[in-house]
Amino acid sequence: MMKRVLILLFVSVSLSPLCAQTESDSPFFFFNPHTDPLAARDDYGPFHQMPVPNRSDFAPRHSFRFGYYFESSQYLTGDPAYVGALQTALYRRGYYCGPIDGFFSPEVSAAIARMQKNYSQRVTGTLTVGVRRGLYLP
Repeated sequence: MMKRVLILLFVSVSLSPLCAQTESDSPFFFFNPHTDPLAARDDYGPFHQMPVPNRSDFAPRHSFRFGYYFESSQYLTGDPAYVGALQTALYRRGYYCGPIDGFFSPEVSAAIARMQKNYSQRVTGTLTVGVRRGLYLP
């Protein structure tokens, strides 16, 4: 009986530093996976990753990703939140270099056409199911 109590006491004392940590502390004192080691820094710590939020970040959107699968491409090209996500996905893949403002502009259409050409799709410059699948968008 005494042996069990001592083992329980030892385990609780050894685990207490892990349970008493705050959100900013990391159990890995030499590496924090939540901070980017290559992020730009100043005297106060790392800068925010993006200096200014996009206008499309605050646009109303579906509460679930599943809702976008049933929308037509005409509706989606008029939805600022979806077009902002489309512009971001095209930008990350190197097809689009304009502003991420949530407007389906001729530059977005040209970027889609370049993507369709690289993916051996029919080049229309419009939002199709193949483009949505290629960019991993609903």
